[in-house]
Amino acid sequence: MSDARPIGVFDSGIGGLTVVKALRELLPGENIFYLGDTARVPYGGKSASTVERYSVEMTDMLVAEDVKTVVIACNSASAVALPKLEQTLAVPVIGVIKPGAQAALAATRNRHVGVIGTRATIKSGAYERELRALNPDVRISVRACPLLVPLIEEGWLDDELTNRVIARYLEPLTHDGIDTLVLGCTHYPLLADAIAPFLAGKVQLVDSARNCAKAVEQLLDQQSLRASRKGEGILQVALTDAPDTFLGVARRALQLEIGELQLREVLHPAKL
Repeated sequence: MSDARPIGVFDSGIGGLTVVKALRELLPGENIFYLGDTARVPYGGKSASTVERYSVEMTDMLVAEDVKTVVIACNSASAVALPKLEQTLAVPVIGVIKPGAQAALAATRNRHVGVIGTRATIKSGAYERELRALNPDVRISVRACPLLVPLIEEGWLDDELTNRVIARYLEPLTHDGIDTLVLGCTHYPLLADAIAPFLAGKVQLVDSARNCAKAVEQLLDQQSLRASRKGEGILQVALTDAPDTFLGVARRALQLEIGELQLREVLHPAKL
């Protein structure tokens, strides 16, 4: 069986391209349609009901592109909208939180896991629920880092101001004694090189994007949705507003070859 329909991926902005990069490396023969909601980025500071509404709108747009599965490449959206989308979508849907939690528990040695994310993700408690469902004895320290996504969207990946913000956010977690840190936002892997020095080699980073890609691979195999392995798949990128630093950040940090950008306007807001 072969299914050439694209994998649909959405995020609030550029962060989900870290998932696309991982998917391209792991599943090079797959077509991918990426939708970034750049008109309303970031999701992390918005209410749960608003994030859920936006997520329904984005997934409706992906389904209209005839995707075979939907990947919520956004921790904020995964945290609050995944249950509803699992009930309403006609195609399989996968988020980033469960794969990240599973990888964190596999990596930790002292059973003390740290999680950084947006305010929406941290406030939802989604990582704590998932981690404790897998291991009730795990100790968890969390930290909302609302300034990181705007810095990444600006392309300030190697900047003294960004380094100072990272230090301010991470100090309480490293002081608590975590030995594993989940990058609980798909934007954050773009700062992995900047974050590593503050961990001094004592804390293992867990990249939710890479582990999400592995979960997508398993899903495609389980449901016989793999594309033919012949040739390289096509990557299409659509945004809900014209980009500023989008292309530069993607090319510089991820070495992704992005062709002509498409624009998609949200014309018919979904009703919850």
